[in-house]
Amino acid sequence: MTVEGRRPVLLVDDDSAIRESLAYLLETHGYQVETAMDGREALALLRAGVQPCLIVLDLAMPRTNGFEFREQQLQDPEFATIPVVVWSGVHDLHAMTISADALLHKPMDLRRLLQIAEAYADRQATT
Repeated sequence: MTVEGRRPVLLVDDDSAIRESLAYLLETHGYQVETAMDGREALALLRAGVQPCLIVLDLAMPRTNGFEFREQQLQDPEFATIPVVVWSGVHDLHAMTISADALLHKPMDLRRLLQIAEAYADRQATT
């Protein structure tokens, strides 16, 4: 059951099994979910009018990776304020250089992801 008026979460990951699993998890908790296989596809969705309350972004992807996506997102005033949660298998501070709102490590703590999604969905609902 999707909560009416709640903006979608955009999942960006090149691994289809991970995308589908996370989408299913979020959908079962009431979220509408849009997915993209890389940063290029995610930017295309944003430019097509998808307005997510949160972007969950993998870093290591082909074509347009998470770093490149975030750089382009921040350069566009229409998309720059969309919160981004970076998730990566790399446990270093390099991921934080892209000014993410949160950082999750793989394997992902699913409860933490749901807490973050809820916080941003609630914040968007009040603005």
